[in-house]
Amino acid sequence: MQTYTGGCHCGAVKYEVKMELQEVVSCNCSICSKTGWLMAFTSADNFKLLQGEDNLSDYQFAAKKIHHLFCKTCGIKSFGAGTMPDGTDTRAINVGCLDGVDVESLPVKKFDGKSL
Repeated sequence: MQTYTGGCHCGAVKYEVKMELQEVVSCNCSICSKTGWLMAFTSADNFKLLQGEDNLSDYQFAAKKIHHLFCKTCGIKSFGAGTMPDGTDTRAINVGCLDGVDVESLPVKKFDGKSL
C-alpha cells in the first residue's frame, strides 16, 4: 500500500490515506453523476483526518447509509464514509483530491449505482 495526502480545495480539510490505487470507480448514481466523483476505497483504519473535522458538513439521502462529507468553506467533497455490505467501516476517496495523483492515468471501472 502507498500513502497519499489529500483534502479540499481551500485547504481546511486535510487527510492521509493508505491504499492500493490501481483503478478508480465512476458511479452513475444521482449524487456521483452530478458531482463527477472518481473514487477509490479503503478501510477506515487506513484513513486519518489530519485537520478540518469541524469544517465538514454531512449530507445523507435515500437509505442514509453513506456520509457524503464536504467542506463548509469551499464545498469540495474530498472523501465520504460508509459501511461495506460485510460491515467493514470504509472510506470513499475522491481521487481528484489526492495530492500529486494523475487521475487521467488510472483505469476507470464503471459502477451502475443508478440501478440500486
